[in-house]
Amino acid sequence: MEDHTPESLKKARKLRRDMSLPEVLLWRHLRGKPQGIKFRKQHPIGDFVLDFYCAAKRIAIEIDGIAHDMCGRPARDFSRDNWLKGEGIHVLRIPASDVLNDANASAEAVVAYCLDRPPPSAAGAAATSPSGGGFIGARN
Repeated sequence: MEDHTPESLKKARKLRRDMSLPEVLLWRHLRGKPQGIKFRKQHPIGDFVLDFYCAAKRIAIEIDGIAHDMCGRPARDFSRDNWLKGEGIHVLRIPASDVLNDANASAEAVVAYCLDRPPPSAAGAAATSPSGGGFIGARN
């Protein structure tokens, strides 16, 4: 079993091909395991796709463009962040403008943040393994 839905996996594959400019700029810095921290791009989890994910620290990195300030998006982001928090995943949100202004500094800040976070408990680590600890969105 996997920790994502078939729909989120399909969406993640498409998003990997069609990343936004801020995502591309940040990925150029994060892809090489800076300071030993591994990141995944467009990582599916549950019904969602995370812009970037550090599984070792259970941190989602989201790049927020101007659309995140419009219509119902703030409420959707809040709900999504709460679901992720319930799964033991911390969300770090970065304005797209920060990445566009200085992608290197943004990447350094992400890496420093990940280095400062303690590792998750062993129980939480299995739920994000590539072969999965089961679909974590399935709750009764």
